[in-house]
Amino acid sequence: MNRLAALLAPAKVAAAGRAGACSCSAALLAAGTPAVARRRPLAAAPLSRAFSCAAPALDLSREEIEKRVLRVVRGFDKVDANKVTPDVTFADLDLDSLDTVEVVLAIEEEFNVEMSDKDADEIQSVAQAVQYISTRPEASGV
Repeated sequence: MNRLAALLAPAKVAAAGRAGACSCSAALLAAGTPAVARRRPLAAAPLSRAFSCAAPALDLSREEIEKRVLRVVRGFDKVDANKVTPDVTFADLDLDSLDTVEVVLAIEEEFNVEMSDKDADEIQSVAQAVQYISTRPEASGV
């Protein structure tokens, strides 16, 4: 098969492959053609999932969510890590509104969720972030 035909051919997923493996994994394992060239949306998949290779939602414990939110907040440059507790507000950490937006964006990335602007504006503390993430079925453990 010539190179153009190989690029246009859909990535083949072995039937004996691991259950739940995504097409991106199959493309990475395909020999001969770069994975980037072989990665393409699945025709039958909804557009929002067509390009996604994210892990399915996991049942995260509240303790795990809290631990990860605390780690994100403690890792923020303008925060004194010793002041970060589960009950602290972002104002208590001397974060202004722009800093708070950056922290909330980092929390979104950590859990692979997308918050509406309204929801993001309401999160003003570690506890509120933990509460929000714990109600999101799409929150990822990855």
